[in-house]
Amino acid sequence: MAGASMKDIKRRIRSVESTMQITKAMQLVASSKLRRARDSMESSKPFFTVAEKAMRDLARYSAFEANSKYLKKGESGKILYIVLAGDRGLAGGYNANIFKCVFEDAAGREFACLPVGKKALERFRMAGSEIVSDAYQKIEGFKVSSAFSIGEMVKEGFLKGEWSEVKLAYTNFTSMLSQTAMLETMLPIAIPEGKRPLEQMLVEPDAEKLFEEAVRIYLSGLVFSASKNAFASEVAARRTAMDNATRNAGDMIESLKLNYNRARQGAITQELTEIVAGAEH
Repeated sequence: MAGASMKDIKRRIRSVESTMQITKAMQLVASSKLRRARDSMESSKPFFTVAEKAMRDLARYSAFEANSKYLKKGESGKILYIVLAGDRGLAGGYNANIFKCVFEDAAGREFACLPVGKKALERFRMAGSEIVSDAYQKIEGFKVSSAFSIGEMVKEGFLKGEWSEVKLAYTNFTSMLSQTAMLETMLPIAIPEGKRPLEQMLVEPDAEKLFEEAVRIYLSGLVFSASKNAFASEVAARRTAMDNATRNAGDMIESLKLNYNRARQGAITQELTEIVAGAEH
């Protein structure tokens, strides 16, 4: 700001103060949402944990291991990515990290995308990618019914051979300061390595129907649990980004005030010098 007039500096200070008020407000909003988002995330975990264990055990059942289409890659060659991103920006690298994860994995391969969240839809439209559905434009308040709708769509598409694999891209909430972009394979279902097939299992009323329903619940539970993780991660990332922006704005204001005081002192010194010089003449 060297050489700038005091009027310019004051205008700049007011501008930064206005920006700081906005970032502070957004930080407070994110903080208020974070607790609810974390509670919602934690409450979704037990259901998915039980569903996942049941699914893994069923996948090891010898009657299904050799025949189930859900355990084998499809012949299409096309991959479906279900991408969970944010509804808004101003969350640091949150959205960019998940997109980078998907594009790196999809490099040189044919793929389609099922975006969840406004930013995901915008990004893959801009990239010219095939969009399977644009019906899920909000990650905040993502409902169980939407998860089951996606689960059914994925299951039917995989059985019809539209996709050889189905992968889920989301951000896993580790802590307030750590959120990690994740890519999980939903289909085909992986059998845990090193575990022998289950030869005996009592299944009622019908093994095949039970497996079909278990797959639907498992896929839906995975999407729902990931959506809660993703939203908690988005809110945490936004809170951190806005906190940093507020701090930076405060530092900038302090620097501008120092420059203003120096400019003011220089102006006073110049006036006194001119007065003294005038008096000598």
